[in-house]
Amino acid sequence: MKNIELLSKICSVPGAPGHEKKIRDFIIGEIKKEGLSYKLDNLGNLIVKIKGKKEKSIMVAAHMDEIGFIVKYIDKKGFVFFHPLGGFDPKTLTSQRVVIHGKQDVLGVMGSKPIHIMSAEDRKKTTKIEDYFIDTGLKKEELEKNINVGDPITRHGELIEMGQNINSKSLDNRASVFVLLQVLKKIKQPPPYDIYGVFTVQEEVGLRGASAASLLINPDFGFGLDTTIAFDTPGSAERDRVSQLGLGPCIKIMDSQTICDYRMVNYMKEISKLKKIKTQLEILPAGATDTSPLQRMNSGGSIAGAISIPTRHIHQTIEMVNKSDLSNTIVFLYECLTEIDKYDWSH
Repeated sequence: MKNIELLSKICSVPGAPGHEKKIRDFIIGEIKKEGLSYKLDNLGNLIVKIKGKKEKSIMVAAHMDEIGFIVKYIDKKGFVFFHPLGGFDPKTLTSQRVVIHGKQDVLGVMGSKPIHIMSAEDRKKTTKIEDYFIDTGLKKEELEKNINVGDPITRHGELIEMGQNINSKSLDNRASVFVLLQVLKKIKQPPPYDIYGVFTVQEEVGLRGASAASLLINPDFGFGLDTTIAFDTPGSAERDRVSQLGLGPCIKIMDSQTICDYRMVNYMKEISKLKKIKTQLEILPAGATDTSPLQRMNSGGSIAGAISIPTRHIHQTIEMVNKSDLSNTIVFLYECLTEIDKYDWSH
């Protein structure tokens, strides 16, 4: 797989929901290198347009926000209390490093009551989000020179390679940001239809950015681009796996808010077969993606589906994807966008 260094940079730039400016500015820098045109909407979505040959439009949505937190209170000793932005499994937070983004970045560590002084009853209970605090090692007076209520917080961790896999924070959904950037760079000739590559905001808190962008663009076709659960670890039953690392990108059948258009599903299957790209099918029983507003939040709706990247340890402090899955996702999305006018959409 090429450009792991770029993926590492994309994962490292902070961008909690509602605070995507830094990651958006980084993506704009990459887009400018390619001479592509772009604009921002009022909500903060970054919209890149490639003019097509015919008067139809395709919207591809990859959200650029990452799950994070927001400062809600600083106590008299300087401990920081927070509210989550996106879904977290509380048990994964213990002793994890985070970065509070204020006037200057401040490193902190998640803390909770030590097990040594827990009662027997306490040890049986699951630690809740509200049981945690952030310890920066600073006193309140010193901390408040840089940090205020409302400042965003993101996870701290570098990207590393582990065998044929990549391990990093924020692969949901920076892996898709990377893929969409690579595909937009790859399109050198005018595509069949206008392509709108949209890096959306606030997906993790309710698919908000894609809703606004879809209303603005009103696409004929929609592709969600996101990660999905790879439950292929010990203790998983085959029927519950959703996806597996190394078996290729997923063609989404449905998630909790979307039943993908059967025509789009069939089209993707045909492209997979014709181009000999290994893919797998995805049914996600819980969780939703930007595919939902792509399909519904526009006049008359769009013919929508989604390509999903299998991901282990999703919505935890680190996540894992397979290198070949990423490479195949780039090829698959490119082929789906450039062959779309050759398919009979009437049946």
